[in-house]
Amino acid sequence: MAEKRLIVEVEKATEATEERPSMGPVYRSVFCNDPIPPSVEGLDTCWDIFRMSVEKYPTNPMLGVREIVDGKPGNFKWQTYKEVYDMVVKVGNSIRACGYGEGVKCGIYGANSPKWIMSMEACNAHGLFCVPLYDSLGAGAVEFIISHAEVSIAFVEEKKIPELLKAFPNAANYVKTIVSFGDVTPEQKQEVEKFGLTMYSWDDFLKVGHDQTFELPVKKKSDVCTIMYTSGTTGDPKGVLISNESIITLLAGIHKVLKSCNEKLNDKDVYLSYLPLAHIFDRVIEEAMIMHGASIGFWRGDVKLLLEDIAELKPTIFVAVPRVLDRVYNGLTQKISTGGFIKQTVFNFAYSYKLSNISKGKSHEDASPLFDRIVFNKVKQALGGRVRIILSGAAPLSKHVEGFLRVVTCAHILQGYGLTETCAGTFVSLPNEKDMLGTVGPPVPFVDVCLESIPEMGYDALASTPSGEICVRGKTVFTGYHKREDLTKEVMTNGWFHTGDIGEWQPNGAMKIVDRKKNIFKLSQGEYVAVEHLENIYVQASVVESIWIYGNSFESYLVAIVNLHKPTTEQWAEENNITADFDSLCGDSRTKTYVIGELVKIAKDKKLKGFEFIKAVHLDPVPFDMERGLMTPTFKKKRPELLKYYQNTIDEMYKTLNTPNKSNA
Repeated sequence: MAEKRLIVEVEKATEATEERPSMGPVYRSVFCNDPIPPSVEGLDTCWDIFRMSVEKYPTNPMLGVREIVDGKPGNFKWQTYKEVYDMVVKVGNSIRACGYGEGVKCGIYGANSPKWIMSMEACNAHGLFCVPLYDSLGAGAVEFIISHAEVSIAFVEEKKIPELLKAFPNAANYVKTIVSFGDVTPEQKQEVEKFGLTMYSWDDFLKVGHDQTFELPVKKKSDVCTIMYTSGTTGDPKGVLISNESIITLLAGIHKVLKSCNEKLNDKDVYLSYLPLAHIFDRVIEEAMIMHGASIGFWRGDVKLLLEDIAELKPTIFVAVPRVLDRVYNGLTQKISTGGFIKQTVFNFAYSYKLSNISKGKSHEDASPLFDRIVFNKVKQALGGRVRIILSGAAPLSKHVEGFLRVVTCAHILQGYGLTETCAGTFVSLPNEKDMLGTVGPPVPFVDVCLESIPEMGYDALASTPSGEICVRGKTVFTGYHKREDLTKEVMTNGWFHTGDIGEWQPNGAMKIVDRKKNIFKLSQGEYVAVEHLENIYVQASVVESIWIYGNSFESYLVAIVNLHKPTTEQWAEENNITADFDSLCGDSRTKTYVIGELVKIAKDKKLKGFEFIKAVHLDPVPFDMERGLMTPTFKKKRPELLKYYQNTIDEMYKTLNTPNKSNA
């Protein structure tokens, strides 16, 4: 590793011992060699973030929702920082008037909304632990989290009340008060009263403490402010204990990065809140917006209307998970391919020209101002016309999608990496750095990172191109799993959090995520297969929307369940004179033969080994989803659930493969 210009070494590598494998050198961001940010007077907790912004920006618009006029969505209607603060004081007084104070667990269940933020800030003010109840994991998980965290009071979106009530009677051992963000029906009140609970509408709850005031408790940096339950790809959700200091340290790191690139956040920034606040990724972004006096507009909750909400809000910062950006990419490439010869030619020329200039080191603003105005402006307008930073996180973004969006969106495309346990931010790629493509960038300031070798997988942290399990240390790291010291000990060693992700340092100090430690299995011939790595390759076939690859140590072949890209599949069928609806196409043996052919092409192109080729596929017309428990809310595959769900299909594929003279289709 010759260059290393984005990171500095702060500790030497350590050789392997009998107990532990070797560890590479410890690195920090070049932007700040300190392990912790300088303290800011009065800024110790998440409550201070909000309180100080109210003092600094009282009349700035803070939270906005679209008004519905005559059944149609209109403009965003805003509440200022001071108006939100006044409401938070009322909510806090009512919480305290009900007898709940410091250390009490407060659940919040529902889609993102101003009242979600107000409830969260009231928790921050009075030292309650905010416990998001998953908006997308159903009643089983809701009941588990309420019981495991011992939630006493729960705020809930009106339409989620029936879902919450499914957690009873068991949840009644802990929850004593329910507050609706809207109204409550007499039947709902009656139902909870038989469990000994009190249920309030939002307006009635505010009256509970209206004539009382309570002193705010003194809160410390080290205090836990939220217990975030990770959806997890295996087993029960785990409650990640996140302190005030973790969030404040991360925000200081993000500020340093953006400031060094002349892109720091400011009070004129506008952010669309649509990724779940129940996840740390969106929570810390919204805290960053609040810290800078920026405005947060809430979507209407329907992914089909997302672009309409974006067009109305005109955000300056857009944060997405790769699945959303994949949709944007597929939509754009589809439009281009059906746009006629002249349009395609102009687009392709403009794209190649701008890409060439970016590759030479020009910033995206200077790479081609003319083509930005006449060719790429339409893409910019589709995202509202003002987006300057697009941040992707929660899962890896494909290199081809990232590269394409860098050229056509006229915005910085940043890819971040982190886990709930590291407060969402461990690495972030930098604007206008040409060698960032396909990486998650260098470490965020105030985070220490090193790699630990994994000899059995051939990853060596001391090699000339160091690779190994990514380990993280610093104040952004969680304080443990709630009530699960056993699980905490599994991932924490000498202050280092072991992420389970495998990374490779790049010469410039950026990190490339190459594998997942647990997503590896051995085929019957003894070959190891890194399944996530292969999925990231095969998903590049234009006909593939999503793919889950399976193999085990009793079989010598890989098989896959594939969700097809509908427009590409239908176009292929039309070109081959096959008349059928999409579901029928997925069941057609000709489609399977075509798909396997496309996968083989990709495998050969990427020089995959013979055992990494996929020998049989099942085409499911229904995308992998959360409803069937196949995906986490951040769109990661739940591999044990996928195996359970498709077990019969997999058995059938192997049976066919292992029967002599049978086709794999």
